[in-house]
Amino acid sequence: MHGTQAFGMQALVRSRPALAAAVVVAAGGAATILGAYYFQYVMGLRPCPLCLEQRIAFYVSIPLAVVVAIAAGRDAPRGIVAAGLGVIALAMLFNSALALFHAGVEWKWWPGPLECSGPLTDLGAGGDLLSSLTNLTIVRCDEAQWRFLGLSLAGYDVFISLALAAIAAWGAVVAWRAAR
Repeated sequence: MHGTQAFGMQALVRSRPALAAAVVVAAGGAATILGAYYFQYVMGLRPCPLCLEQRIAFYVSIPLAVVVAIAAGRDAPRGIVAAGLGVIALAMLFNSALALFHAGVEWKWWPGPLECSGPLTDLGAGGDLLSSLTNLTIVRCDEAQWRFLGLSLAGYDVFISLALAAIAAWGAVVAWRAAR
């Protein structure tokens, strides 16, 4: 980032912190989802059911952050801006807990959901077992497909979601104080 861009961002954070928080959450959330799509479609790592559930908070928070940024940019009531950022903070906090649960399942600290980490017992009711096996694709929640520096994608999601939750919460508190 060039010096003038850094100064511009600092000025935005000082003058319009709720807007800055919403923009950072939208951009950070979009980068995270694009990263997930990169791992899925370019690197061929298929998401497990818990991975897909972790995306839901991003699917809610990114558009909401865009709406909050527009609202904050147009000087909407600060209580509404604070509420929007508060919802984002709660969604990201919940997602960090879900990602922590998923990482724990991968490390075998606790059992995961039966549909993606339990035993394979029902491969169809009778009939052609070989046909069932060739059509069956299960992505396990308890096996990390990729790790970097010892952390899986679920592990990184814990930290990303916590950071986005903290930024949204900070923006909500600042907006709430400005509304009073």
